[in-house]
Amino acid sequence: MRIGVLALQGAFAAHRDLLSTIEVESREVRLPGDLDEIDGLILPGGESTTMSNLLRSTSLLDPLSLFLSDGRPVMGTCAGMILLSHRILDGRSDQIALDALDVTVRRNGYGRQVDSFETDITIDDWDETFHAVFIRAPIIESAGSDVRVLAEHDGRPVLVRQDSVLAASFHPELTADGRIHSYFAGMVRDAKITPRNSKR
Repeated sequence: MRIGVLALQGAFAAHRDLLSTIEVESREVRLPGDLDEIDGLILPGGESTTMSNLLRSTSLLDPLSLFLSDGRPVMGTCAGMILLSHRILDGRSDQIALDALDVTVRRNGYGRQVDSFETDITIDDWDETFHAVFIRAPIIESAGSDVRVLAEHDGRPVLVRQDSVLAASFHPELTADGRIHSYFAGMVRDAKITPRNSKR
């Protein structure tokens, strides 16, 4: 099993470091052909409008859309969650929403860089809390009925899952806690055993 990390911009190196600590093989994804070499993909935090532009300039946008429509597992954190969303509030008109996750998100909903914060959150079915790092984080304003809310902060969803897509408003890669990455790795393993699209 190999998990790719979109490496166009943002915190991709921290994701690879954390995957290494949980003994999961990873590779950087920069070009369309890189998607053929992986079983799951992480879209990291960063600057969502810049990432949108880079997806276009590297010709990754259409292959990434196919990757998602094939039901292959994807995790988005912060800006990555914005890219996966159905609708973006306070974004730019040319900003990409891949519509892989039935949520409406507000870009920088928790405030600017100076408003960044850390807090412990409770995740469904987990015995111990998770220390979450929020940096210019998006807010999930609404979620469809098929979206499972795994964790909340102040009454708002911050960790959600819909089928093969997992998304967090915060940055799990900026901690030493690999449980969310392990959870995603489990999604990837399950998808390899029972792929949704039999043509793969």
